[in-house]
Formats: sequence, C-alpha cells, structure tokens
Amino acid sequence: MSANPTRNLVERLDRLLPQTQCGQCGYDGCRPYAEAMAAGDADIDRCPPGGDAGARALARLLDVAPKPYDRGRGVRKPPLVALVVEADCIGCTKCIQACPVDAIIGASKLMHVVAEPLCTGCELCVPACPVDCIVMVDAASRP
Repeated sequence: MSANPTRNLVERLDRLLPQTQCGQCGYDGCRPYAEAMAAGDADIDRCPPGGDAGARALARLLDVAPKPYDRGRGVRKPPLVALVVEADCIGCTKCIQACPVDAIIGASKLMHVVAEPLCTGCELCVPACPVDCIVMVDAASRP
C-alpha cells in the first residue's frame, strides 16, 4: 500500500501551523486550513498567529512565492493564555463550550479554571463569557 501524497502534504502543512485553532484563517482550525492549502483552495497568508515566518515556511513547503501574512485577518501577538477571574465567574459553561481544545475545566454553576498547558491563546472563550471574567495574559509571564 503506497502513502497518500495529499495526506502527507496535509500532515506537513498542519505541523507548520501554530495549532491555536483560532479560526482567524477562515477555517474551523489548523487542520482544515492545511487541507484547504493542500487542495489549492487557500493561500499561505491567512494565519496571524503564525505571522510572516509561518507564511514563509508554508510557501517553502508548497514551493510558492513567499508573502507576508494578511494583516486584515488579525494582528500577530505574543503567545497568550486565558485566565479566569475567579471572583467574577458565574459557572455558565459558555467558555467551556467555546474552547476548541478543551483547556477550560469546570461544571455548571461552579468556578472554571484554564489548564494553561492546553490553552492555545485563541481567545474564543473571551467573547463567549457573558460576565467578562476571562482575560488573556502573556504566556511567558506565567510561572
């Protein structure tokens, strides 16, 4: 049985992406974006978290001309992690539902907490919170 070259390309593209699963590229996550690039349906410049260096790496792999990432999709930021402000959390679970990587732990009507090693900093939990108790902090500043 021979290896599927398209699947291999998708795997390689996916490994180059930052795995934030933020959706800023217009796809539901990094893997769907990699699949679209492998199929020729998406350009290399759609990933703000990957920045210009990520776009260059994707261009090298696909053997296309490099270009900067599309700043209209968002601003490249330092790695961030979500932090739940305990005193304000009402335990609604909306952040848990919004998290694409299951990094938020908690139960209904109980305070939630972010498992920082799992958090990709996608910020999708922030707008989901009805009481604005989630803040994004610099991952490098966390102990």
